Amino acid sequence: MAEPVELPSRLAILPFRNQVLLPGAIIRIRCTSPSSVKLVEQELWQKEEKGLIGVLPVRDTEATGVGSMIAPGMGSDSSGRGLKGVADVVGDSQKQDAKNPQEVIHWHNRGVAARALHLSRGVEKPSGRVTYIVVLEGLCRFNVQELSARGTYYVARVNRLDLTKAELEQAEQDPDLILLSRQFKATAMELIAVLEQKQKTVGRTKALLETVPVHRLADIFVASFEISFEEQLSMLDSVDLKVRLSKATELVDRHLQSIRVAEKITQKVEGQLSKSQKEFLLRQQMRAIKEELGDNDDDEDDVAALERKMQSAGMPPNIWKHAQRELRRLRKMQPQQPGYSSSRGYLELLADLPWQKVSEEPELDLKAAQESLDQDHYGLVKVKQRIIEYLAVRKLKPDARGPVLCFVGPPGVGKTSLASSIAKALNRKFVRISLGGVKDEADIRGHRRTYVGSMPGRLIDGLKRVAVSNPVMLLDEIDKTGSDVRGDPASALLEVLDPEQNKTFNDHYLNVPFDLSKVIFVATANRVQPIPPPLLDRMEVIELPGYTPEEKLKIAMKHLIPRVLEQHGLSSEFLQIPEGMVKLIIQRYTREAGVRNLERNLAALARAAAVKLAEQKDCVVQLSKDVHPMTTSLLDTRLADGSDIEMEVIPMSINRQDISNAFASPLTLVVDEAMLEKVLGPPRFDDRETADRVASPGVSVGLVWTSFGGEVQFVEATTMVGKGDLHLTGQLGDVIKESAQIALTWVRARTADLKLSAAGETNLLENRDIHIHFPAGAVPKDGPSAGVTLVTSLVSLFSQKKVRADTAMTGEMTLRGLVLPVGGIKDKVLAAHRYGIRRVILPERNLKDLAEVPSAILAGMEILLVKRIEDVLEQAFEGGCPWKPQSKL
Repeated sequence: MAEPVELPSRLAILPFRNQVLLPGAIIRIRCTSPSSVKLVEQELWQKEEKGLIGVLPVRDTEATGVGSMIAPGMGSDSSGRGLKGVADVVGDSQKQDAKNPQEVIHWHNRGVAARALHLSRGVEKPSGRVTYIVVLEGLCRFNVQELSARGTYYVARVNRLDLTKAELEQAEQDPDLILLSRQFKATAMELIAVLEQKQKTVGRTKALLETVPVHRLADIFVASFEISFEEQLSMLDSVDLKVRLSKATELVDRHLQSIRVAEKITQKVEGQLSKSQKEFLLRQQMRAIKEELGDNDDDEDDVAALERKMQSAGMPPNIWKHAQRELRRLRKMQPQQPGYSSSRGYLELLADLPWQKVSEEPELDLKAAQESLDQDHYGLVKVKQRIIEYLAVRKLKPDARGPVLCFVGPPGVGKTSLASSIAKALNRKFVRISLGGVKDEADIRGHRRTYVGSMPGRLIDGLKRVAVSNPVMLLDEIDKTGSDVRGDPASALLEVLDPEQNKTFNDHYLNVPFDLSKVIFVATANRVQPIPPPLLDRMEVIELPGYTPEEKLKIAMKHLIPRVLEQHGLSSEFLQIPEGMVKLIIQRYTREAGVRNLERNLAALARAAAVKLAEQKDCVVQLSKDVHPMTTSLLDTRLADGSDIEMEVIPMSINRQDISNAFASPLTLVVDEAMLEKVLGPPRFDDRETADRVASPGVSVGLVWTSFGGEVQFVEATTMVGKGDLHLTGQLGDVIKESAQIALTWVRARTADLKLSAAGETNLLENRDIHIHFPAGAVPKDGPSAGVTLVTSLVSLFSQKKVRADTAMTGEMTLRGLVLPVGGIKDKVLAAHRYGIRRVILPERNLKDLAEVPSAILAGMEILLVKRIEDVLEQAFEGGCPWKPQSKL
């Protein structure tokens, strides 16, 4: 360590901004400003023996022009003289001059004399500016008596503050100073012992305690700590050795305690680290790496964006409070925790739901709505009228709670498209929710968030997709919901379809009420019977029966054929399907209530035409490739004959294929009966089917209603040797089996009156069995509408009289012979019309239902209304039924 030196009376001053150089400390600086460069050149560089300069602390001011900052670093020089530090050199702009008279340099009145241990000179390119790197060692303290300028830098008149060698030797004999020295060394040894566990270079520092005087050690140790500028100045001002050692001991002890507290916290945290916390630390490190690379996707930014999205969602106040609590919980969670993703997904759903967003509805134009319905749907007059009434009420009172319309009818009659037309007329968004096969109540109400893979119900999910709170929502196939151990979806729909309850619909996943009163619900079903009565009570049923052949023809010509041609890339100029051919398709290939099979058959014709068109184009292209040049000069021959020649100029840019297409004109393909049989196969139905089926006694024609519309059902009965048993086949239900028992009982009771047995016979079933069969055994059959058909079949069997082939019947009977009314009259009459049957026997009490049957259908049919079963038998047989005139049936 340097011995005390003699200070000159004047020293060149190098200002340090917010930094203090203590005696015994070593610091490396880079001088770039003109004033500091000039000082180093004249006071250090140009002298053979390196002189001394004074380092004076300067308080920070708002002036600019500060010299370059040296990067912080810790360590010791090669000679082990001390620890290196950091310094900022003040530039010339802080000098008082005439240009900036208001700028004042806040000099400290005490500094440290320093000598240069190393000097290096450099030149910056391309500016050519000279810079110096200087390593300074602090020697002793001094006091500034006078400060004056010498050119561009300052010179101060100073006097020494540190004790001389003789004074130091005398002061070291003081008992108080000896005690303070021991305390300082003991504290310093503890600090070195702690640092030895972390750093391998503290051995040199340990050697300093044995070789360097205590008053020097105090400055060296304190210079190596990161302390405030004020504490550094206080240490610089501590000229008295006792005061200096006391402050140094306090600073070393404070540094030691901070290290121990940090180690204790680290050990405690490391002992409590779990796997997730270790992952968190790794993720934090990864995040820091991404920030350095500029590839940061901070989750905090995502959470902030989610909060802004939630604020703009327009939630009600009570729900917004709930969302805020959930958001605060999310902020406290780490992304790797199990519940983070589910909580975030829940908040994103809350932000995406349309709490206040609605579709803007223009003023309803009923005339335009009527034209739109007529354009999209043919027929369905009653249904259209009901929709117009619904829209009229909405126009007069927009906030009216209209009924829930439920369209009931066979497949293919346009139930779903009607709901879409309502949305179009109201200018609202349309969302369809399929309920076919739904057996879980959670599909309606959603899963609770405690379950893995939970999600909201279909209603909330549909509203999220359309992003408005007032769409037209179609509940499709509402009659095909089921129930099992997971609940009853139909019961969950009771709250949805009740205007008094759906204002606060509570989805289990949301767990907050949502207002469904703005939604217009429309339901569809094939049958009414499977719908639970409480749910059916909340809806207004509108029946859509099947189409008549005339309506099917209009629909095909107006809607189906243009759509099929467009789907297959054809035009009406190439493929033409006349009305007569469409009638044949309706009569011979389709006898359904809707028009889906009709569209499929038209599509088959379009596919066959597409094949022909593609083959024709291939043929034209092939011919164009085989054209050979003419060998004879036809042009010369005609010129010699003096005949006129017509010439067509063909541009050279046209290729050979374009030339061939220009001369080839496609032929128009007109569908005829031969093409129908070739494409669609032999006819599936004909008008002779009924006559062939009832050609023998024991067969009658009944009318039934199915989910696909009305159908014609044949009932066959025969007898055989047996024990008087009744056999029923055809996959029949309990109701129709009971009807067969009632019919047989009634016939057996009227055997004599109907002259069904020979003279003296009273038991029809003596030594014989009766077998009644309903064809199409793969189709389940049940319902109270086959009673009169069964009686007619049995009477025909026993009397050996054939039932009229042009007559069909429907109705249930009592044991006393009364004919009861049945349902589905319109569908059944239309089915009879499709099969070519012109006489229909109906219960008298079903007269009111004939108003729904189109007048064009009724005009070509004979409707026979009956009250008792005797009236049925009278109309079913040619010439009436031969019972005894005197009998009173």
